Amino acid sequence: MKYFYLFLFGLMLFNCKEEKKSIQLSADEIVTKSIEKSGGNLFENSVIRFDFRDKYYVARRDKGRFSLIRMFKDGKDSIFDLLTNSNFERFVNNSRVILEDSLESNFSASVNSVHYFSVLPYGLNAEAVNKTLLGREKLKNKDYYKIKVTFNPDGGGEDYEDVFVYWFDNESFKVDYVAYSYNEEDGVGMRFREAFNERFIEGIRFVDYNNYKSENNELELLDLGKAFEEKKLKLLSKIELKNIEVELLKQ
Repeated sequence: MKYFYLFLFGLMLFNCKEEKKSIQLSADEIVTKSIEKSGGNLFENSVIRFDFRDKYYVARRDKGRFSLIRMFKDGKDSIFDLLTNSNFERFVNNSRVILEDSLESNFSASVNSVHYFSVLPYGLNAEAVNKTLLGREKLKNKDYYKIKVTFNPDGGGEDYEDVFVYWFDNESFKVDYVAYSYNEEDGVGMRFREAFNERFIEGIRFVDYNNYKSENNELELLDLGKAFEEKKLKLLSKIELKNIEVELLKQ
């Protein structure tokens, strides 16, 4: 009887493991878990400061309101860009300048892009975001959930036509890889980013990225992960955030 009970116990454990494997998480559930692992509600009430290349960035998020700032020198001029929930403004030497619509859109998208990547996966549960679980994919001998992200025109920003693919570790749910396509005046481009240098500051996860491109113009966005695994992508640059500071606001 002792061996019989041991057999039953082993069978129960096996069934539990198999049942766990069979549970299919949705794209929303995976992204929510990832945000929780990366800082959760801390993003919503914080001031984040960092240097990126030759510019200084500040992001203040407070209960749904945000101010995204970029500051830099252009020759003898001091440039201050401010993107909020309602508009974009540029100041040169403390004086506001009136911009053409096209320039305003370009500057706004540029500011938003850097801040967007700095706190991924925060923001992927916004109402304008559409998420599709594509299945699983193995990169560097690790299993990942592969999720495609698109944006609605209403609330999706100036670059709402961009398409993203995220790879979430199927155990830790952290984002380790990102691919995206973008539309520019000179055509459509694609990039693949590999996260490295993970660190947590005041409970919020930050990473840097190796930034890759494909020299094969016929390659599809969804195939960039496979191309990376097969070492068919070219390292273009490194995306590194320096001197990160985080101030958590009182809730």
